[in-house]
Amino acid sequence: MNTATTIFAPSAAPLSVAILVFPETNTLSFAAAVDPLRAANRQAGRTLFDWHYVTPTTAPVTLTSGIEVRGGALSQLLRTDLLITVAGFGLTRHATPAIGASLRRLARAGAVLAGIDGGPWILAQSGLLDGETATTHWEDLTDFATRFPDVMTVANRFCISGNRMTCAGAVPAIDMMLHLIAARHGRSLAAQVAGAFIHDTPTDPARPQTRAGPDPRHDRLTAAASTLMQQTLDMPLTIPELAGHLKVSPRTLETRFRARLSQSPKAHYLTLRLSEALRLVTQTDLPLIDVALASGFGSAASFARAFRQAYGTSARALRSG
Repeated sequence: MNTATTIFAPSAAPLSVAILVFPETNTLSFAAAVDPLRAANRQAGRTLFDWHYVTPTTAPVTLTSGIEVRGGALSQLLRTDLLITVAGFGLTRHATPAIGASLRRLARAGAVLAGIDGGPWILAQSGLLDGETATTHWEDLTDFATRFPDVMTVANRFCISGNRMTCAGAVPAIDMMLHLIAARHGRSLAAQVAGAFIHDTPTDPARPQTRAGPDPRHDRLTAAASTLMQQTLDMPLTIPELAGHLKVSPRTLETRFRARLSQSPKAHYLTLRLSEALRLVTQTDLPLIDVALASGFGSAASFARAFRQAYGTSARALRSG
């Protein structure tokens, strides 16, 4: 069986890939796992990757778009070089003891395990990321790090640690698959596959995730500042520190934010922090003190005041309602 070292080594032999698909998986994340392999085979004119689908049981699974995926039951899979777990919603329901047992069995047999979107959660719940560095979708990073303290959680787009591969979601999954294609079959083929998708994003694993799409109001400086703010929501930088990282004066930063976004950088920072707090309150069950800390508030009282002022109600009332 291949190990992480050998699946990333140049090889002409087809790589055996099993794609474990869970119900409620995002369709784009599913396609991002499969289509780069298909495109690599097409560009090469031969089988470089030999994949098939597996599901939690013998029943087909339905993706978020309503598409059905059929495959063999995970419990019947005896061996594979690479197992890619793709999941989306309902992760706690899907990470059953039986799933964990099957994944651990395949890991012992030498399979490299990968997780896409909610897939890292399934792997972590099964104890298969303990002691490893891993990532997941930015919406789940705080909850993931809290629930799995034995995993070194990072905000990278994708991460390779030992014989584990994890990534954030659909586009980072393409990055991760391009990285695999380049390692096995060269950068030229990976570039051809990327070109087939008109995909020109660098595939650096450590490239950080961003929490929002491009805002046309930004220029290069304010966009870079906003990205840095998003990466430090839990430990906000002062405006002079922020300006120092960007190699401009605080006055320049202030002027550009007011010109482009009609608000100060401090106000924009607070808006991002409160937006993250609202997401954590409404979409997770983290204790409110953990929500406060994750969004950069040093005390429950300061968080409560800022939250009520922004949203007209308390975080506790919003959650209980």
